[in-house]
Amino acid sequence: MPASPTRRTAVAALATAGAAAGAVAAPTLPATPAGQPQDFDFEHGSWRTSLRRRLRPLSGSDLWAEYSGTSLVRPILGGRANLVELDVAGPEGRIQGLSLRLFEVQNRRWTLNFSNAASGTLAAPMVGGFGGSPRGLFYGAEDFNGRPILVRFVIESLSPERRHFEQAFSADGGKTWELNWVAVDTRA
Repeated sequence: MPASPTRRTAVAALATAGAAAGAVAAPTLPATPAGQPQDFDFEHGSWRTSLRRRLRPLSGSDLWAEYSGTSLVRPILGGRANLVELDVAGPEGRIQGLSLRLFEVQNRRWTLNFSNAASGTLAAPMVGGFGGSPRGLFYGAEDFNGRPILVRFVIESLSPERRHFEQAFSADGGKTWELNWVAVDTRA
């Protein structure tokens, strides 16, 4: 006698059928450099943060907002992870965010898991690494205003006292990119 389906398998089957019927395929992530557990060691500590954010990404608008504040980066799990606390404010309001970065030993890559305090949820993770250089490259796929996009995040160590971060969106599978987040950290 065949086993009766459990609630979990029934829900999974319905979800899969629904996703197949109406989902738009997520874009394929570009290749990234391999990561190493010590990739973020340069960033541990307290930082003064200056941030620019495009207010309406992928809309044709070039209106930006400026913020300033602090970032605190703490190593956890023996350096195989770190926790970033961002707290910036400006004329457009305040952004408080948390990023949990985890090193995947088997895949030799980092996942960047960001949460904005305003939403209280984690965004889809980005993956990548530094490949032994001072520049880390990370990609993720998200849904933005009902359409699938690629997200690129770059973290670069410019000197022992200065870091540069930028995020860009692509609505055409990575052919073109629109910058929407630029931050510079200086050691506090």
